[in-house]
Amino acid sequence: METPNYTGTSHSLFILLGIPGLEDQHIWISFPFLISYLVALLGNSLLIFIIITERSLHEPMYLFLCMLAVADLILSTTTVPKALSIFWFHAGEISLDGCVTQIFFIHATFIAESGILLVMAFDRYVAICNPLHYTTVLSHAVIIRAGLAVVLRSFCVILPDVFLVKRLPFCHSNLLPHTYCEHMAVAKFACADIRVNIWYGLSVLLCTVVLDALFILISYSLILYAVFHLPSRGARQKALGTCGSHLGVISMFYLPGIFTIITQRFGHHVPLHTHILLANVCMLAPPMLNPIIYGIKTRQIREHVLSTLSSQ
Repeated sequence: METPNYTGTSHSLFILLGIPGLEDQHIWISFPFLISYLVALLGNSLLIFIIITERSLHEPMYLFLCMLAVADLILSTTTVPKALSIFWFHAGEISLDGCVTQIFFIHATFIAESGILLVMAFDRYVAICNPLHYTTVLSHAVIIRAGLAVVLRSFCVILPDVFLVKRLPFCHSNLLPHTYCEHMAVAKFACADIRVNIWYGLSVLLCTVVLDALFILISYSLILYAVFHLPSRGARQKALGTCGSHLGVISMFYLPGIFTIITQRFGHHVPLHTHILLANVCMLAPPMLNPIIYGIKTRQIREHVLSTLSSQ
């Protein structure tokens, strides 16, 4: 954060070190990374294939789930292959442009997933609290507009990150102790003032992910209020069952991220490799677990998955 008017040589190539302090364990660490990636790749691809090909699943909830699966594929593919190349081949070299591209896709996809979860919460709210108007409120046109709004929001709020990082001179070390490029992790290596990066990153987080989480909390408060005022126990159980898988996915998305932020802000004595491992859990867990949770909890998807696999 010194010398804002730096005019010397700036690094255009970085070296991702993987997980510092655990270099001798990289081969063993790579196995859960590989398994998680394969499960995410196969699970989400199968989910997308089933939802697209089965007309009975062309309903709002499943179409939003298809969007989530696409985002999961992008998120895991943006990070895991590079991490595996570091673990297996020590191929940590990445250009500044490549680093900025990774930053863009990681953060844009993360915000897109948050937006999709918000839209899915609204879907459950309408389905349970206003079921008679469900098909009119969530028509295919509304679904398309919601999907476009999620993508455009992610693109517009993260695009400035590209220019905020590209403007920085990197005259210190080009060794990044991480498995992927992350905005603030890269900006900290700049020999210039990064207060704009810090404040913009914080404002984006508050205005997107935190605000989405707040609206999701409000939606589910209204949903639970409506569910527990249903006349029959069977209706209550059915309504709660339809929300169970979504709540599981929300937990997998937000809880690792919250825990990571807490350890970064207050865990000053936590080893660096623990911070890096927690950050990777945020990238690995949701894409791997989302299709599993929906496959187990959602009867229609479970039946179609078993039917597709048995017909092969």
